[in-house]
Parts: sequence; C-alpha cells; structure tokens
Amino acid sequence: MKLYVCWGTFPVPWPRRDRTWRPAGHPCKIAHDALKEAGHSPEVVKVYGLAPLPDVTSGRKEVKRLTGESLVPVLVLDDGEIIKDSKNIEAWARDNPAGRDGRGRDGAR
Repeated sequence: MKLYVCWGTFPVPWPRRDRTWRPAGHPCKIAHDALKEAGHSPEVVKVYGLAPLPDVTSGRKEVKRLTGESLVPVLVLDDGEIIKDSKNIEAWARDNPAGRDGRGRDGAR
C-alpha cells in the first residue's frame, strides 16, 4: 500500500501553535493518521510541489498518471485500487482495519 502525500505527514503549526494551518488539519496528515490508527503502515511517497502549479515533480506526474489529477493524498492499495481524497481514505481505513482481511500491520499478507 502506498500513500502519496505532498510534503509529509506532520502537523503544519504555522500560524497556529497548537493546530495545523487548516482548521481540520492537513489532508495528507489526516489520511496518514487514519491509516495508522487502523493498523496500517503505508509506504509514504512524497510528491512535493503545490497542486495549483504545473506538474513539474516526478511524484505529481505519477499521481496524475494514476488518477488524472495531481491532487494528493492518494492511496494505492496492493491490489491496485486507488482511493483519492483524505475523507475517502479516512472512510476506507475505518472500514478496513488491518488484520480483518488477513493482512498484517504493514499491509503485507
């Protein structure tokens, strides 16, 4: 399982000290946290760049090849299924905790 993110999975403290700069948190962190809480250990792929800019990084180009868009987060499951958007990834993680389908914490069988 691969999780494509922009820069990382850490909170972005600026300008708030106790929260990320987005009221609900950064979408990439939300997706990563949901997967970790469900017991998954996705391979995190940093695509860099900013979504409104042209796709100049190889990571953004790969995400666009996979989904038709360069927006992240994007989760690619081991069977090739693609899940876009942090809310959808969060829902998938909630509905598919690690171990339920015979996978270990790292997603491997």
